[in-house]
Amino acid sequence: MKIPDSAALKASSAPQKKKRLYQSLFFQILIAVVAGVLIGHFWPTIGSALRPLGDGFIQLIKMIIAPLIFLVIVTGISAVGDVKAVGRVGVKALLYFTGATLFALVFGLIVGNIVQPGAGLNIDPATLSQDALNAKTGNAPPKDAAAFILDVIPVSVIGAFANNSLLQVLFFSVFFGAAIVVIGRERCLPVISLMETVLELIFKIMSWIMKVAPIGAFGAMAFIIGQYGLGTLSTYALLIAACYGAAIIFIGLLFLVAWGFARVPLWAFLKYTREEFLLALGTASTEAVMPRIMTKLTNAGCSRATTGLVVPTGYSFNLDGAAIYLSISLLFLAQAFVHNLDLGQQLAALGVLLLTSKGMAGVPGSSFLALSATAAALGIFPVAGVALLLGADRLMDSMRVVVNLLGNCVATFVVAKWEGQFDRSVMLRAFNGEITNHDSAIMLGKEEVFEEQELERISGGQEPSPKFRGGPAAEDIPQFEMSKKGQSTTPVCPD
Repeated sequence: MKIPDSAALKASSAPQKKKRLYQSLFFQILIAVVAGVLIGHFWPTIGSALRPLGDGFIQLIKMIIAPLIFLVIVTGISAVGDVKAVGRVGVKALLYFTGATLFALVFGLIVGNIVQPGAGLNIDPATLSQDALNAKTGNAPPKDAAAFILDVIPVSVIGAFANNSLLQVLFFSVFFGAAIVVIGRERCLPVISLMETVLELIFKIMSWIMKVAPIGAFGAMAFIIGQYGLGTLSTYALLIAACYGAAIIFIGLLFLVAWGFARVPLWAFLKYTREEFLLALGTASTEAVMPRIMTKLTNAGCSRATTGLVVPTGYSFNLDGAAIYLSISLLFLAQAFVHNLDLGQQLAALGVLLLTSKGMAGVPGSSFLALSATAAALGIFPVAGVALLLGADRLMDSMRVVVNLLGNCVATFVVAKWEGQFDRSVMLRAFNGEITNHDSAIMLGKEEVFEEQELERISGGQEPSPKFRGGPAAEDIPQFEMSKKGQSTTPVCPD
């Protein structure tokens, strides 16, 4: 952003137009979700047929996730300029993820023992069929620890991007960013500046995609209700109540963690990210909001390097909502088959679930695979019994999505604070509606608002906002600017 002249400063004092309610993305998504529920309930055939709208929107998001993660991580690491700091962030994130997942699993077991959601069902194993479970999971065996670790290393970098394998993309991105740091930022400045320009293009594309988010939420919600119906609620009432009740209590604990470790008022954060959480609910997908939630976190004071490392990794390693669901569902199935697990069996199940729950993101029927592996390892109920959850699983998506997403946001704040890459004063500015860096303005489609805020800041004698959080000012990176008709195409370079 260029320093404004006096005429621009004078123009910035003009009153801003107030945004009307129907122009709010949150309001549009809310109306779309409500409309989707109504269509799915009263006209289930039509609702089921609207699935392509939701799937199409999620595919649009997936189209840019891999290049976005690569560019965010590489530019973030190059801005930090310290390979050891990147390693520390990774280790601290994994430590936090392991602790959070273990606690979520234990908490789910406690709730399952208290509520006893499967007691009294007395299911006869002879009535079960493996076919329904195979259709859901594709009859794929769960990966062991060695296979999962090896799968993180890409056989081909191009293949990792083509298949949208986020952990593989992240793995390569860390190496690429570290290489830039070792070779030297000054020498690699042409590459960095090109990446920054490409990233701006990705941000702009994302801002366009978000304009059709209400359509995607409408189609996804109409399909879910039309396909599975609200009547399923009564069949699995106690299981659903146990999972959602546990989720609410767990979210309350996240409030305490966020405030205790990073002094983040989580209610203010939820208000700040209400559009992203509502969209995740409507589409039953955390991937649909990954780019936006990463932008909101960097705008709220977390460095780009920390956000770029923690959030994508957390999508595979920090699935708190899924962990709660798995442990409660395990006890539900055991109780349904009249198996009262003793403490030793529950601890053994805990260990198996801790291993099988990792890397579930993006795997079809992942929760069924994890439960099937646990059932096979412990022999406490028939593996085919996992098919009993087919009717309730989709109704648990809202719980899993919200807890998974919020858990990863809290993890980002905690790790950023732990590593000294979090600015709380910037967070408070963001929660008050400010855009605190240039790249966030592009992603959120609020360049004009950002320009006005910057004019105000500079006219008040304050420093211009950085290009991104934890990075340089916009003027410190040469830009590969697209020229207008009749203008020179020579790149703008620093003096």
